Amino acid sequence: MSHEAVAALATDHDGPFVLETIVLEPPRADEVVVRLVACGLCHTDLSSKEGRTPFPLPAVFGHEGAGVVVEVGADVVSVRPGDRVLLSFASCGACRMCVDGHPSNCVEWGARNLQRGTRPDSSTTAHWNGEPLNANYFGQSSFAEVALAHERSVVKVPDDLPLPVLASLGCGIQTGVGTVLNVLRPRPDQSLIVFGAGAVGLAAVMGAAIAGVENIVAVDRVASRLDVARQCGATKALLPDSPELADVADGPGYDFAVEATGSPAVLAQAFSLLAPGGACAVVGAPAAGSQFTFDIKFLMRGRKLVGVTQGDSDPRTTIPKLIEYYRAGALPLELITTFYPFAGINDAVEDALSGKSIKPVLRFD
Repeated sequence: MSHEAVAALATDHDGPFVLETIVLEPPRADEVVVRLVACGLCHTDLSSKEGRTPFPLPAVFGHEGAGVVVEVGADVVSVRPGDRVLLSFASCGACRMCVDGHPSNCVEWGARNLQRGTRPDSSTTAHWNGEPLNANYFGQSSFAEVALAHERSVVKVPDDLPLPVLASLGCGIQTGVGTVLNVLRPRPDQSLIVFGAGAVGLAAVMGAAIAGVENIVAVDRVASRLDVARQCGATKALLPDSPELADVADGPGYDFAVEATGSPAVLAQAFSLLAPGGACAVVGAPAAGSQFTFDIKFLMRGRKLVGVTQGDSDPRTTIPKLIEYYRAGALPLELITTFYPFAGINDAVEDALSGKSIKPVLRFD
């Protein structure tokens, strides 16, 4: 059956989100309908809305959904109505990358997550005022009371944990933690520096602490975030112009760096601080077409640049691990989360852009 829902629509690049009633298509055999309890607000949503990451408007964004299943397609077996779930990115499940356990590098990533506003076969998932609406963002479009998602994007979670707190696991947290634990894999005796103490960067700090890394440095221009970084596990927290960073550039360097700001200039700085044999994970997403330059000779002693999407995670296996880390106190999500009513989405956007809020989460109470 079709479902009506109030959604936060982006109708132009510069204006606010507006609340409107939309209609979702009935689920296909492999799809799931979820009534949202909460949804995280990510800077990727804002990048798409502003046109820096191209996506057609008008559109429904949102890709950190958390809610309760209300309907499933005929072929769905992993969840059923009444199950509490988190929503994550979409993948095909059949390409070489998906089969090898790397769905965040799915060959159909763009078509299923960020490019079309439709399903990969160009069919629409939602309507507004009787006209097709660009949705299916990250396979879900969770800035709405109800979301339609593929079964592969839906992960069942325990009944005893707070869904709004867990919402950011579907993107930001699995991106940061996964970048460290799945991609960089540091040893305790190695060093790691994170540029950007937003949700993704702080999740990378948490991941490094989980890995037992003894030298974890966080860098951010917002001093209050440096205090949070220390609480998340950073052994040192620095402003970008700290003399210590200049000293490192002339010294041994860091074994690993995580660039989580999306700034080409910051990426250049992060890369310049690598020790021989070190690796820099590029996590932040700048505007399409952004470039940075470096002296190729700097690569010749084994230094590496590694592009990372979603922490190279498979949500169906990564999210349960993250939940266990949260249970154990290793993911202090409450430190970085600020809740807003869904109707206050524009306030959440303003606070995210100003740096006042690290991880805004919208609640559908």
